Amino acid sequence: MAFSTLPVTSLKGVGPSLAEKLGKLGVSTTLDLLLHLPRRYQDRSRLVELGALTSEAECLVEGEIVAARITFGRQRSLLVTIQDETGFLNLRFFHFARNQQQSLQPGVRVRCFGQVRLGREGFEIVHPEYRIFSGAAPALEHALTPVYPTTKGLGQTRLRALVGQVLDQGLPDDDGLPYQSLQTLHQPPTDTTATDIAACQERLAIDELTAYYLVMRRRQALRAELGTRALPPAQQLGRRLLTNLGFQLTGAQRRVLKEVLEDLEKTEPMLRLLQGDVGSGKTVIAAFAAIRASEHQAQTALMAPTEILAEQHYLNFRDWLSPLGIEVVHLTGSQSAAARRESLEAIASGRALVAVGTHALFQQQVSFRTLALTIVDEQHRFGVHQRMALRAKGQLPHQLVMTATPIPRTLTMALYADMAVSVIDELPKGRQPIETAVLSDQRREDIFSRVAQLLEKGEQAYWVCPLIDDSEQLSAMSVETLSGLLNDGLPGAQIAMLHGRMPSAEKASVMARFKAGEIQLLLATTVVEVGVDVPNATLMVIENPERMGLSQLHQLRGRVGRGSVRSHCILLYGSPLSQAGKTRLQVMRDSQDGFYIAEKDLELRGPGDLLGTRQTGEQQFRIADLAVHAHLIPQVVTRGDQLLSNEPEVAARLLKIWAPEETTESAV
Repeated sequence: MAFSTLPVTSLKGVGPSLAEKLGKLGVSTTLDLLLHLPRRYQDRSRLVELGALTSEAECLVEGEIVAARITFGRQRSLLVTIQDETGFLNLRFFHFARNQQQSLQPGVRVRCFGQVRLGREGFEIVHPEYRIFSGAAPALEHALTPVYPTTKGLGQTRLRALVGQVLDQGLPDDDGLPYQSLQTLHQPPTDTTATDIAACQERLAIDELTAYYLVMRRRQALRAELGTRALPPAQQLGRRLLTNLGFQLTGAQRRVLKEVLEDLEKTEPMLRLLQGDVGSGKTVIAAFAAIRASEHQAQTALMAPTEILAEQHYLNFRDWLSPLGIEVVHLTGSQSAAARRESLEAIASGRALVAVGTHALFQQQVSFRTLALTIVDEQHRFGVHQRMALRAKGQLPHQLVMTATPIPRTLTMALYADMAVSVIDELPKGRQPIETAVLSDQRREDIFSRVAQLLEKGEQAYWVCPLIDDSEQLSAMSVETLSGLLNDGLPGAQIAMLHGRMPSAEKASVMARFKAGEIQLLLATTVVEVGVDVPNATLMVIENPERMGLSQLHQLRGRVGRGSVRSHCILLYGSPLSQAGKTRLQVMRDSQDGFYIAEKDLELRGPGDLLGTRQTGEQQFRIADLAVHAHLIPQVVTRGDQLLSNEPEVAARLLKIWAPEETTESAV
């Protein structure tokens, strides 16, 4: 059996119970164990004199016990005092057994490791790891001690021993893994520096990212072999929409529309990522694509992540496409049974050529007659399995994936290497830049008068809070509290609330009234982050922006500035503001470039939140950290292309190590 597929049960001492615990860490083979890297290291290679201790230091100490007693404070504890030639140190145990107490008596020598803190009676270590000895002192460690991510019932000592078993067996040198780097990461010599560790991690990250890039390219190649229905120009209905729109497409929109329509003419299934900053006009591109499918009596499914956004897309598509004789239906989880039945029948019969909805579109009972195109909006909010389920409704339909979260180019090159990428990098003419101010929430009442003046002019505003209800755990403004403050501060204003716990029909009603101008001020949570389009709204106030990521703040700010009137965004932060918070808010004040903001968000927070991966179960890497390793991507792309062309056997080894589960079925 190959080394990489040896089960952990082949290791000495690993039975079913321990194997189950290791499984919770994603470790089922000896290779998994080697790739389960330490998160940090401890230095147990040298002793620190007790007189040289400093608070918060993690260190190895040694001394003779000179006192041991039970103390009673808030909690009963065993307090053991040790001494060396330079000073004293207390060891405190809140949980201890009788035999432990009996063994820790004056005159006994002890070596222990832990974090020093300043206690009531001087420096102390709480619950240190320790060894009692007599005679010669134990030998010091010859390597730094790894500290691994672990799970309940699986201690560090056991994990270190298991990794040691694998390393002691001797490692193969012909399967492409950089074992010297792995050896260093698990058992770093005492003179190893942080730079050395980072270099070893980078060596592994390059391999992992290259393998992922190869997977994406492999999927692209497999998809090209499968074929789908070509959608060439037919009735020229798109020209009629262009005439009916009442506005001209920007140069960027025309360029991207050409790319999309040319893809649809091919028998190779389109898989195109359409990136466009907030307000750049992605939806109308999607409408032209749906029209092209409709000209062939073929169906389009448009999936949005929220009912608010799905409703808005439905209204836009209905207004644009109905005059062309194209029936558009709506399908969400909150529809009445009768409305749902009607939509399902229209989709199944093929009468409805466009279906707009939420995740309800990929439920089992939804049956399309001739699905040829799927459009997924805000793609990072859906898991890959949801997207694949929607595509399976047709005979491998063309797919257009849209996002208003600008993704840094470095990430796009690797994470979306299986997709063609289009970017709308131009805003419609007449759009005014949004002025952004950063103010302390102590000035909240000053904002009330500004809002009152704005409402008197007939303009509208959003006021966004991070919480629906007050929280004992979080010090942040809630919709509940702010509602009272706004009603007192803005008497007579038409104010309405919008948040995720409201019934869908009520949310849709509030949005419709806000769009119609019946509501002047919308008090909302971040449910308004994407897709809401009210050109008359010219002010966005965001409470506790320091609790949000840059991309989310950019999305929220993008709800205003959608008309020709100058718009403003006010970020009301809570004091004290951390340095990281100051940096994020400064970025928002300085720039409205979504791609620049996304790059800064990647630097400050990492890719998980940026791409939605923590919510949707999308790709997460074992070694690579894109916040740290994004600079490697150009090198990874070059290497991946070179391996595909000249060294397919090396590419195959990398895939076997890093993506053994990859199958033909998952490629489409």
